[in-house]
Amino acid sequence: MAFALTFLLLFLSRKKVKKEKNGAALKAAPLSSHNKTSFMLQTIINTLSKKGYTINTRPFELNIVGIRNSNAQPNSFDDTINIFYKREDGQWIINTFKATTDPGTYWLQTFMNSKGTAILRPGQYKNSHRIGVHRNKYQALVQQNPVTVTRDDNRNLLLDFNNSKQETGIFGINIHRAAVKGITKSVDKHSAGCQVLADVNDFNLLMQLAERHRKLYSNDFTYTLLEQKELAVN
Repeated sequence: MAFALTFLLLFLSRKKVKKEKNGAALKAAPLSSHNKTSFMLQTIINTLSKKGYTINTRPFELNIVGIRNSNAQPNSFDDTINIFYKREDGQWIINTFKATTDPGTYWLQTFMNSKGTAILRPGQYKNSHRIGVHRNKYQALVQQNPVTVTRDDNRNLLLDFNNSKQETGIFGINIHRAAVKGITKSVDKHSAGCQVLADVNDFNLLMQLAERHRKLYSNDFTYTLLEQKELAVN
C-alpha cells in the first residue's frame, strides 16, 4: 500500500497545474474508484478527520498538507505538498506538488544551528505561516508561529526522524521554492528544514492561491505534515 500511495502522489504531481487552470472540480463524496485524484483527496481528508485536525471548508480557504515519503531518500524531492480547497459551489479542487519536507544533505553536514539541522515533526500547526519574504529575497509562506522540529546532529547524511532531540519555536521553517527556474532535481542547499517545492511553476501557483486566501480571509495559513504511513484509506 505504501508503494502504491507513493506512486499515486508522484503521478498526481505531474497533473496538478492543468487541473487548476481548467477549473476541474472534485467532489469529496461519493468517490469513483476510477478517479485517482478524488481518491487521494478523500484519503487526506479521512486522515485529517481521524486525527481531529482542522479542515477548512469555506470557499477558497486553503488546506496545505505535506506528505512525507515513508522511504525518504536524503537530498531527494520525494515528498508532496498538497493544496486543496472548496469552490463556491462546494466542490473540491486539489493540487499535488512534488516537494521535500526534509533538509538537503548539505545542511545535514553543515549546521545553521549548533544543536543540529532541523527536521519538521509531523503534526498540524495552526496559523503557522503567513505570506512574507523568504530570506529577504522573494515572497513565500514564512513561519510566524512555533513548530516542533527534531535536531539531527550526527552529520552522517542520513535523515534522523526519530531521535529524542526535539525543540519547539520559531526557526524559519518556511514554505518556498527551490531554484528560480524550472524543476530542481536535488535538494542540496535549498532546504535546511524548510518545506520546498521542486517546480517553480508549482510554487507560483501556490502563491497565487495563497494571495486569494489572504484577500478573502487573513494572512494566516495552517500547515499540516503527515507521514505517508499515516494515510487512512477508509
